[in-house]
Order: sequence, then C-alpha cells, then structure tokens
Amino acid sequence: MRAGGEFGVGLAAALTAVLVWGALMPVAKDAYRAMDAITLTAVRYAIAAAVLAAILFWREGGAAFAPGPRPAALVVAGALGMAGSPLLVFFGLAYTLPEHAVIIVALQPSMTALAQWFLHGRRPPPFTIGAILVAFAGVVTVVVGHGWTPGDPKLYGDLLVLSGALCWMSYTLMLDRFPGFGVVRFTTLTCLIGLCFIVAATLAVHGLGLGRLPARADLLGVTPHILFLAVPGVVLAMLVWNYGNARIGPLNSLLLINLMPVETYFIRFLQGAQFSAAEWVGGALVVGALVANNLHQRVALRAPG
Repeated sequence: MRAGGEFGVGLAAALTAVLVWGALMPVAKDAYRAMDAITLTAVRYAIAAAVLAAILFWREGGAAFAPGPRPAALVVAGALGMAGSPLLVFFGLAYTLPEHAVIIVALQPSMTALAQWFLHGRRPPPFTIGAILVAFAGVVTVVVGHGWTPGDPKLYGDLLVLSGALCWMSYTLMLDRFPGFGVVRFTTLTCLIGLCFIVAATLAVHGLGLGRLPARADLLGVTPHILFLAVPGVVLAMLVWNYGNARIGPLNSLLLINLMPVETYFIRFLQGAQFSAAEWVGGALVVGALVANNLHQRVALRAPG
C-alpha cells in the first residue's frame, strides 16, 4: 500500500512538471509582444534563481553554496544547461513556432541515447535505433510542413532550438559527475551560474541597442506570463520532476514527457493556430516513435534472462 501510494504521488508530481512544460512555449511566445527573448530569459531566471537560492539556504544552509571539488565542471554545466539551453531555445522560439520548438525538444531522449552510444559505446537496441530514425523523420516533416523556403527565419529558429536541446542534453549527462550534490543544490548552483552568463548576454544585447524593454502597460500585461515561466516553469517543474522521477522510474517519466507536444499542440489549437497535414503527421510520428520505444523497453525488461 505504501509503495502504491508513493507511486501515485510520484506520478502526480511528474505529470505536474510535464503539464507545466507543455505550456511554456505558447506562454513565452505570447510574452514576446512586450519584450525580447533574451531579456525575458534574464528576468525569468533571475526570479527562479532567487527562489531556488532561498530554498537551498533554508534546507542546507550557507555551506551548500560552496562549488565543491569540481568548480570548473560546475561552471560548464551551468553555462550549458541554465544559460545556453534557455537562451538558444527562447531566442529560437522568437523566429519559429511553439509547435515546432516542442517537437524538437521532445527529441532529447533520442539525442541522449545517441550521445551515450557515441561517448560510451552503449549502442541502442535495433528497435530503439529505428524509433530514433522515425522520430527524426517526424521532426523534419514538422519543420517543412508549415511551408519552408530557403532563408525562412523559421528554419534558423528551429536550428537554434535544436542547439538549445543539445545543451540541455549535455547538462543532464553531467549530473552524474556530482554524486555528492543533491538535486536542489545542483539545480540552484547551476542556475546561479547560468544567470551570470544570461545577464552578461542581456547587457551585451542592450549595449548594442538590440534589446527591447517593455513599456509599463505592456509589462503589467505580461507579468503573469513571466511569473509562470519563472516559478512553475523553472522552480516547481524542476523540483517535482526530480521528485516524481525518483519514485516512478525513468521509463514511466519518459512516457509522461511525451505528453508535452500533445499539450502544446492543443494549446496552440485553442489559440487559433492552423496546422498543416504534414505538421499533424510529423507530430504523430515523433510522439508515436517515442511511445513505441518506451513500451518496447518495458517488454525487454520483463523478458526472462
């Protein structure tokens, strides 16, 4: 009974994170009417870092803010995961569509499997390789399905989002290098480091006259967006995801995360977006391939011997 109860709580926690993440792209895209992507990212992560720092200090005290024995690796992790990833994804989102961005982000488990193969020689099973190929084909179908011509800014936006997804994949792979850090400490320290890089990028953009600060009326209009992106979108989602993942296991977590594109498509549909047949087919290929691979892994784990 206790195990079942823990599984149910973990499932609810992980599902909460997925539902929050599925709404991030449409909410961020709507906020761009008031401020540019880099400034929005800086404000978002400043709020998130302050909340995380308060939580870490309350839980573990000031000593938890020490960088530990691998400060250089911690800086790289923060630069990639908490600066490179959000900057590239949100900047790319300014040029592409939320439904494109979320489909590309959904490829992260597949990209991680390929990275493990390349770095550590852990070749995925043939079924997984096939699922990855189908998922990548689905992404290509989505990218070209809205109409694409050479020089189309959506293509550049998609490539930026892909680069951001690669940064996040690298960040998640680095977590194993800090076995003495808890989830809250690792998340908080890398978030604070990432914020430094984000602030530097924001100051550079505004110094070149390329940034856009919102007018007071516009700022009031997007304040709910900013708060959602910062508090539920970073702090809550990260903490409940890690809590839930520890209780339901990675296979169940990855199955849930496939709901992200479904939710984003649904939100965009409610916002009046019109999808081409290719976008529907491509989205279905990505989600279907990832779900099929997850179910195949379950069967393989249950097989004797």
